[in-house]
Amino acid sequence: MKIFTHTGLLVLGLMLAAKGLFAQSATMPLLGISANKRFFTTADGKPFFWLGDTGWLLFGKTTREEAAVYLEDRKQKGFNVIQIMLLHELVVVNKYDDSALINRNVATPKITAGNNVSDPLQYDFWDHVDYVIDLAATKGLYMALVPVWGGNVKDGGVTSEQAKTYINFLTNRYKNRNNIIWLNGGDIKGSDSIAVWKTIGKVLNANDNRHLITFHPRGRTSSSEWFHNEPWLDFNMFQSGHRSYAQDTSANETLHYGEDNWRYVTNDYLLKPTKPTIDGEPSYEDIPYGLHDSIEPYWKDYEIRRYAYWSVFAGGGGFTYGHNSVMQFYTPGDKGISFYPKIKWQDGMKAPGAGQMKYLKKLILSKSYFDRVPDQSLIADNGEKYDRVLATRGKDYAFFYTYNGRTFKTVLGKINGKQITAYWFNPKDGIKKTIGKFANKGIKEFNPPGEKKEGNDWVLVLEAGT
Repeated sequence: MKIFTHTGLLVLGLMLAAKGLFAQSATMPLLGISANKRFFTTADGKPFFWLGDTGWLLFGKTTREEAAVYLEDRKQKGFNVIQIMLLHELVVVNKYDDSALINRNVATPKITAGNNVSDPLQYDFWDHVDYVIDLAATKGLYMALVPVWGGNVKDGGVTSEQAKTYINFLTNRYKNRNNIIWLNGGDIKGSDSIAVWKTIGKVLNANDNRHLITFHPRGRTSSSEWFHNEPWLDFNMFQSGHRSYAQDTSANETLHYGEDNWRYVTNDYLLKPTKPTIDGEPSYEDIPYGLHDSIEPYWKDYEIRRYAYWSVFAGGGGFTYGHNSVMQFYTPGDKGISFYPKIKWQDGMKAPGAGQMKYLKKLILSKSYFDRVPDQSLIADNGEKYDRVLATRGKDYAFFYTYNGRTFKTVLGKINGKQITAYWFNPKDGIKKTIGKFANKGIKEFNPPGEKKEGNDWVLVLEAGT
């Protein structure tokens, strides 16, 4: 477990020479787990709110120039973690026609001599990966790397011995870059090829104890289901998935939470030993409900906001956003696309939900950080599904999230101060609307602006006063 209580963030200029880029990645602060084991922190003890984006196919489907456009956009929108596959398939080839492997064997990465920044013919797949990782560091972005996507392992394409050799290669190459996080797995149940996943986790941890490690699981599951007690698992990640309430009825699934992603956090929060947990893949913006039927409704920005605030207020240490076109870097005419994207990835980056995530990060970081806890006892009249209000508090503040703007009652007296100051925080634009000051006792009803409807979401903020 990488538990920190103390280094600073230094961001240099853009598009440096390859050597300079690597030097920059070594100056970023390492990430670890806070002393109370609920959150992420930099090595000097500063709060790190994980705001991730799924750029799954970045290494394979973008040039260096395109990668720079994407990374700069995500930096400007407040993201600080990019989740990426190294090997989506065992035959992966990047945009320069460089293959990652020899003969589809993870134990034999295809390495060529040279690393000439100015000449694409003089570098290979892995040099391109190096470059993008180091470019991300100049923008203060951490790269959460999936070594090999789960389906390749489940289909028998990777043995434990091959995995060990491959992870040795990866850790030797990247362990000295500070902006690395390891995501074992990749949209897979831990019970599928569990020996391989345990091998990967153990070798990652043995070779590279500087970087955080978790497991990216199949939809509607959490890493905690199989690996919570593994010493290599530093924090839990769940994939709440892309199904609506009505679609989440599979007989072979043990958890039927539908859109209630806060329930996964609640489950993980109670486990021992204590570890942070986050929703590493909720429904993507602009993807059809359930993924596989283009006539279904497409998830909207306000629905993604709900996933974000519900999971974080339930006790999550961060949140990962995704957009259907961006995660696969879709260009019209592409072959092998998935899930019916409608717009090219450059336009997908402009989707409203992507620009709204920074307001959650801003709100959470505006108050004391490490004392924040989920507390549903603050709600006197809670409801189910879209009527659910999620509450979280520190010593001197409390946040309440309502997805549909319904009137609700709060239980006062649970934060400091004889009085409280109340205001509405708009998750769509971060603008505050003052309500007033009240005695910090009893039960008080609050009525959000606007009519009750899906997407009329607000955060009630209560602050301690004298």
